[in-house]
Amino acid sequence: MFHDHTRVSYKTQQVGDVEVFYREAGRKDAPVLLLLHGFPGASHVFRDLMPLLAQHYRLIAPDLPGFGNTKAPPRGQFDYTFENLYNVIEGFTEALALASYSVYVFDYGAPVGFRLAAANPHKVSAIISQNGNAYVEGISDQWGAWQAYWREPSAANRQACRASLSPQAIRDWLYGTGADPGKLSPDGYTLDIAYMAREGAEEIQLDLILDYRSNVAAYPAFHAYFRQHQPAFLAVWGKHDPAFIPAGAQAYRNDLPNAEIHLLDAGHFALETHAPEIAQYLHDFLSRTLTASS
Repeated sequence: MFHDHTRVSYKTQQVGDVEVFYREAGRKDAPVLLLLHGFPGASHVFRDLMPLLAQHYRLIAPDLPGFGNTKAPPRGQFDYTFENLYNVIEGFTEALALASYSVYVFDYGAPVGFRLAAANPHKVSAIISQNGNAYVEGISDQWGAWQAYWREPSAANRQACRASLSPQAIRDWLYGTGADPGKLSPDGYTLDIAYMAREGAEEIQLDLILDYRSNVAAYPAFHAYFRQHQPAFLAVWGKHDPAFIPAGAQAYRNDLPNAEIHLLDAGHFALETHAPEIAQYLHDFLSRTLTASS
């Protein structure tokens, strides 16, 4: 039976020049779970997960600057880098006075969330990574255009990355690869394609594609944080992800020997087809982890 606190509400929070849109569900006094989405989507990726967990947790899912319904200044007035995405999300957690929380990271949410955790190890109770990478072993062989742009940020290499932003790439490659077509709702990729069609969206995404190299450069710092602080860690990974392969999930044990790892018969957007399974893994993990740390 659903209770009122399983209802999702929709809010905004001003953080500097950015109006952060976010979804929230659960009781105010419940353990906080911060949900950080990936490319090319927004917090709507958590639309199925949040009601499943809201009886136990306070779930907070912001849209990153440049994504979804968050309102940020245009290029030229705001630098669309992962460091700035992290700065906004850190300000967001401070504005909401989140003193202690677990963080769920997916795709682009991982380098944002890992920066957040490394800067605030005393606040982060646990980390859940769903196809959120922090190891070169996890990067597939499909990154050629992006890696060429990192090595040489020319106009031609920038143009070559536009194929990653096309409706076909979003629908068929990123959402469709390895996903059961009968379980894959069109809602997610249709909305992401619409977001990408907005004026200025492609240029923001191309800026972030170039800056993704800063995340790879930060991997050693993330590993140092893992080794030093040994956060409770769960990896739940769609094993057919064409971008982040399962080796990226297994690699967490290099620095976190107690990491729990589960591979699902799913693609990159595993929540689109496996939200109940992920919710069960997550609740089992957090119920043990938060009890042990309290």
